[in-house]
Amino acid sequence: MASNQLAVIEKTQALIAAGDIVGAESVLTELADTEGDNALMVVLEQLPAKDVLAVIREYDNSKSSIINMMVTPEQFARAVVIEKQYKDLSHTHLRGMMNSVIFRDDADPVEFMTAIGDLEGGSSALADYFAEKWKRVEAFARTGTFDTVEEDGDELDEDELRESAYARPKLDEDEVADQDWMQLAYILRYELPDLFIEMLLVLRAKARAYEMGEEEYVVSGEESTDEPDDGRIETKEIDFGRITPAARDDDEESAI
Repeated sequence: MASNQLAVIEKTQALIAAGDIVGAESVLTELADTEGDNALMVVLEQLPAKDVLAVIREYDNSKSSIINMMVTPEQFARAVVIEKQYKDLSHTHLRGMMNSVIFRDDADPVEFMTAIGDLEGGSSALADYFAEKWKRVEAFARTGTFDTVEEDGDELDEDELRESAYARPKLDEDEVADQDWMQLAYILRYELPDLFIEMLLVLRAKARAYEMGEEEYVVSGEESTDEPDDGRIETKEIDFGRITPAARDDDEESAI
């Protein structure tokens, strides 16, 4: 690795630790502009997953990001499974970065989701992505459509889910090609049924834990203050660029 690439890595990590995510992305973008995409790929391969995550989760759909365009499925998967460290209870950043990367022009969504599913914590991260759409994903698993009605039937058990996994689709992908959760659920069910089932079982467990008050969730705009500190970061601190997991504990190694 060239000395200038090492310098870029050091500068990027220092900026991320200081909470300057925009500055870190600018350094990486400048490297790509001056030395090419291959040089950026080399640097991204050397950055810890938590630093790659710090940059790509700040997705802004008003502008393109070369980092989001260049990250590989394996790099992205390692970042996705530790995103929960940010304690973003709404999962807004998770959905934004997943949509921006998985549905980019040159991407194969199946390749990215396979990489996520291959890692410990991958199905949990996917469940977090679908958390706000749980009932509609359940309806999709049961009926093949995303329509929900009151008392619309019991959940399929795992055996029933596997029996229905290879049923002929009732919808064409074009009908749900929103580059968002519906298209992702469609691809998961019909391209990666085992991962879809695993994700759905985790999603059910999370939903039940929420109903029993065992999970931290935003309710009426407020969070419970009764939970002990688990070392995760409050999202409101991150959104203003004040802190990242890397900044809170510079010596902590990535979970991957």
